[in-house]
Amino acid sequence: MNARQTYHDRVIAPSLLAADFADIGGEVRRAVGAGADWMHLDVMDGHFVDNISFGPEVVATANRASGIFLDTHLMISRPDHYLQRFIDAGADLITVHVEAEHDVAETLRRIREAGLQAGLALNPATPLDAVRPFLGRIDLLLCMTVVPGFGGQAFMPEVLEKIAAAARVRENDKLSYHIEVDGGIDAASAARCYQAGANVMVAGSSTFRAPDMAEAIAAIRRA
Repeated sequence: MNARQTYHDRVIAPSLLAADFADIGGEVRRAVGAGADWMHLDVMDGHFVDNISFGPEVVATANRASGIFLDTHLMISRPDHYLQRFIDAGADLITVHVEAEHDVAETLRRIREAGLQAGLALNPATPLDAVRPFLGRIDLLLCMTVVPGFGGQAFMPEVLEKIAAAARVRENDKLSYHIEVDGGIDAASAARCYQAGANVMVAGSSTFRAPDMAEAIAAIRRA
């Protein structure tokens, strides 16, 4: 578990959604070998978002394949109902959406009580005020930079102000959460996100589908 990393560190988290599902374990190990810090796991239920990806067994497969930190993003309507399954699968950090149908404070408490790091996500159209009551209880704030559901979408620059606002709140309130961005992240968009205050970059197509994954990850890190 990468508990030593702070929001001052640049963290690259390739998204398994863009990997070759014929060899999940091999793809996780390829990302590790290419310099990934975390592995981002996008769980979609076909209800909260209009796509179905994978469930806890794929998280468990990634966990067996490598000791890399598993950043598990639940894009599901009832994260509280399924939470224990992802805890048992070996997730290190579980991020839930503020827009989902659950008691947000209670879900975050359960994640922390299980010994995991807790994250809270918000969609591009959701204002930062929706998560303000919970910012003192999280390890990571995920600002979606695309409408969630499908990979390969274009980065939405209008989210940059929300990222900057979240960074200002973190500083003013003396908090320590990571700010993560997910959607359309490559070296160019990563540079803008770093400047706004984000430090965790989720990158799918730009890493797993790059001709040279190690160079793609390095380019995002130094952007």
